[in-house]
Amino acid sequence: MSEQKKTVKKKKKQKRKMTPFLRLICYLIIAASVFLLVEVAKEIYTTVELKKQLAEVQQKYQEVQDESAYLLQEREKLTDPDYVQSYARGNYMLSREGEQIFYLPENENK
Repeated sequence: MSEQKKTVKKKKKQKRKMTPFLRLICYLIIAASVFLLVEVAKEIYTTVELKKQLAEVQQKYQEVQDESAYLLQEREKLTDPDYVQSYARGNYMLSREGEQIFYLPENENK
């Protein structure tokens, strides 16, 4: 029995050699894993870039909405004749009949 035990131990100690087929399978698995990892990295990069673009577009959209709201308010104000008159007088220095406009120098010592 001792001889059988020795042969069993020798067989266990001997390195198992991989057959060419198993080696090919291992290389294919490694190559597929690397390929898939590269593809995942590309997708992550694309996702990050798209999120940046989305944030920029949302910011521009908000700016356009704010400008649109402002313009709608201005349009409503311009339907009021009193506002149009005061706007024209203030921005274009228009005067009423008999009114005089004086230009005062701006005070630099405020």
